[in-house]
Amino acid sequence: MIESPTSGERAPVLSTNVDDPSHPLHHQRRIVTDFEYGDILGEGSYSTVLVGKDKKSGKLYAIKRLDKAHIVKNNKVKYVMIERDALSKMNHPGIIKLHWTFKDDRSLYFVLDLAENGELYNYIKGLAPFDLKTAQFYAAEILLAIEHIHKEDVIHRDIKPENILLDENMHIKLIDFGSAKILSNQTEESNSTGSRSFVGTAEYVPPELLASEPVSKEADFWALGCIIYQMLSGTSPFKAPTDYLIFQKIKHLEYTIPNHFSPEAKDIIQKLLTLDPTKRLGKEGTEAIKQHPFFDGLDWEHLFESKAPSLKEALAEEIKRNPLFDESIAVDSLFRQAFEGPLCDQLAKLQIEPTSPKSHSSNQ
Repeated sequence: MIESPTSGERAPVLSTNVDDPSHPLHHQRRIVTDFEYGDILGEGSYSTVLVGKDKKSGKLYAIKRLDKAHIVKNNKVKYVMIERDALSKMNHPGIIKLHWTFKDDRSLYFVLDLAENGELYNYIKGLAPFDLKTAQFYAAEILLAIEHIHKEDVIHRDIKPENILLDENMHIKLIDFGSAKILSNQTEESNSTGSRSFVGTAEYVPPELLASEPVSKEADFWALGCIIYQMLSGTSPFKAPTDYLIFQKIKHLEYTIPNHFSPEAKDIIQKLLTLDPTKRLGKEGTEAIKQHPFFDGLDWEHLFESKAPSLKEALAEEIKRNPLFDESIAVDSLFRQAFEGPLCDQLAKLQIEPTSPKSHSSNQ
């Protein structure tokens, strides 16, 4: 992720206490000892994600543990608090749910849904190009998640396949709101300055950000266009050896539509990857995107209740056919658990039944 925090800014008080009775997490206070902790699912620069078991209910969660000292030392307090505040506003099946926050002397803890099938990125890397129906399905779920966060006046600003997890039923969970902009938040910086903060990932950065213009909700639609392209081709539209060269391609809209793309796919990508955000598809809202012919035939109302494409089975078969396949792609730890089977095994220390990953839904 690329970011440029404001130099010299004072960090807000580091606390996850939720003392306001109106706060979404106020009525569900928890502490560290309410959970049993299993193996590590993933690690970041200042956080570790572990499997956690709620001692009261027996349910499984992903618990993100953040190192206080590292956060303060590296001026990351703002991003941690933005993520907490943004997630606490969300209640949607396509967005990771923040159930509780708490802290101890050394760490902050976010208790989140357990999305046990890993990142969408791994399936793109292993199986792309997706067929049109599969790309349509996941693009639609991503769009519904974007629609919800925009209704809550939040811009995600770092939507990419690595930040889209798949739950036990292979439906998406959008994660990582540390780069988000909460449009109603006036406490840390003005909206205009905050919207210009350079955050995101090079291959998905919208051109308006590179031009130092304020970033609006249309930035998330640009990212959607990049992901549709990537699902249908296996690579991002603006691939280059360095960030600088990627940015040059983005600024000049230098990408090529593969010949096998359908006319509908080509059209929606071109309309989402428009340099001028005021002319980008979605400027008037998500309904215009939903009505595009690329999405013809979808049941939007029941999408998250429908059967998802069989990506997991397809990738498992690919791994069986090619013993070296598993080593040729970047596979995160949670993804390995899904295909090597030890999500149950690694939790044996928690005395969880082997069927528990199926019996504990991530949808609350």
